[in-house]
Amino acid sequence: MNAAAKKQLIAGLIGNIELATDAPEHAPIGVALVAHPHPLYGGTMDNKVAQTLARVMVELGYVAVRPNFRGVGQTAGEHDHGVAETQDMLHVIDWMRTQWPADLPLVLAGFSFGSFVQSHVAAALTLRNQPVKRMIMVGTAAGKWDVAAVPSDTIVIHGELDDTIPLHDVLRWAEPLELPVTVVAGADHFFHRRLILLKNIIHQQW
Repeated sequence: MNAAAKKQLIAGLIGNIELATDAPEHAPIGVALVAHPHPLYGGTMDNKVAQTLARVMVELGYVAVRPNFRGVGQTAGEHDHGVAETQDMLHVIDWMRTQWPADLPLVLAGFSFGSFVQSHVAAALTLRNQPVKRMIMVGTAAGKWDVAAVPSDTIVIHGELDDTIPLHDVLRWAEPLELPVTVVAGADHFFHRRLILLKNIIHQQW
């Protein structure tokens, strides 16, 4: 767990949503929402990749909020295959807008199943005429779920040896979108022993 993270419960659409907030030392330049991997396979807001994404956003000057999806930790409800999860993330964004200046730019970051959810959150925000500033997709869940199109400046990072989401599937998803994909040599799905490299890549591409 990120040492300075603040855990709390907020009112959600069907009950409480548990989330952790990591904040920079000074006034934030933006807000970031981080989505964790699949809850039915052990994914939580405390996942190491999700924590790494939050940490790098704080280093970049953003407040980072990591909610637990439905049925995880103290978040109410049951897994809904991304549908209710997308609505919950939009609800959390609305809550974030009441906690920090509403005009701060928003970044969406997601890992694995969380990247799938965030792609649909971004699409919904575009329909609201509230486009995001930037997106970060790690272990993008292409091939397993219907990942929506994302902006052309999205940072997409994938492990060469990912056997959960094969690299080939991500490349085929990215190709028609003309999205570059950064491949981490020798990395598995969870980026074991390569989390610092993951952070450095995001810093370099920011």
